[in-house]
Amino acid sequence: EVQLVESGGGLVQPGGSLRLSCAASGFVFRGVTMSWVRQAPGKGLEWVSSISNLGRTTTYTDSVKGRFIISRDNAENTLYLQLNSLKTEDTAMYYCARGDRNSAEDSLRRERGQGTQVTVSS
Repeated sequence: EVQLVESGGGLVQPGGSLRLSCAASGFVFRGVTMSWVRQAPGKGLEWVSSISNLGRTTTYTDSVKGRFIISRDNAENTLYLQLNSLKTEDTAMYYCARGDRNSAEDSLRRERGQGTQVTVSS
């Protein structure tokens, strides 16, 4: 059974930082591209970032480029997202998902963790 357990969210002031984690199990983590997807209140899913299976290639949506950093530890089956210079518009529930920017949202519809809430507010 695929399990994705996100953690690390919280309430932070604009300009602050957080580090999100996603503990994965039930599949061969090191063989899969992974992504972070977020959902702001009242809005649809938005792909945020992806990382290739060995971590050599990373991609980001334009609104987070230069502020967020995706990484992974294949020995620990864990995906990370470092969030820096946070803005109020980054407020959302953040989910990790198997797949790249084209497949992550579909993957989430089949297998979604509980997510981790990031709230950016002064």
